[in-house]
Amino acid sequence: MSTWAIVVAAGRGSRFGGPKQYEPLAGRRVLDWSLDAAAAACDGVVLVVPPERQTDTEPAATAVVAGAPTRSGSVRAGLAVVPPHADVVAVHDAARPLATADLFAAAVAAVRDGADGAICAVPVTDTVKRVVDGHVAETLDRRHLVAVQTPQAFDAATLRAAHASDAEATDDAALVEAAGGRVVVVPGHPHNLKVTNPADLVVAAALLESR
Repeated sequence: MSTWAIVVAAGRGSRFGGPKQYEPLAGRRVLDWSLDAAAAACDGVVLVVPPERQTDTEPAATAVVAGAPTRSGSVRAGLAVVPPHADVVAVHDAARPLATADLFAAAVAAVRDGADGAICAVPVTDTVKRVVDGHVAETLDRRHLVAVQTPQAFDAATLRAAHASDAEATDDAALVEAAGGRVVVVPGHPHNLKVTNPADLVVAAALLESR
């Protein structure tokens, strides 16, 4: 079975203060770590970048395409150049530079075993409350909650069908779920953090050094 990855690196980094995927991390760019993990586990890698970066040389990527204003739109831009013969497509946010090839492989294996999609996730350890207008409306049972990460992997035809309506979601699993697909959970890793602010780079660098 042919497996391709889409590494989404088209964000503007408004909360970070700039495109965090191009920030230095342990002697490389943030996105380079994600590209290497994806390339180690997949047959090809599509890198989705801001439009002004589309002509940049990216040796670790099989193809480079311009992203869209939204995350879902950027995934669709990457999906458009994934070869039709691909059986499984993994989607990963470049802002998670500590994802490993093993995480990609675990998600892909779950799809090869028959799932429509697979997400990496870790148990929620904090108490989570639903708040309305500044007041606690409900305390949720964290035994049934997980924090979702990328990479996520999908049956290619299912993912294409889920994106056919041009719908928007915070992750691709939500689109597949809405279309009636069966999405399973594989263990993520607590070190697979998402770089959101500059302090996260300090943590990520320390975790990479400890590997």
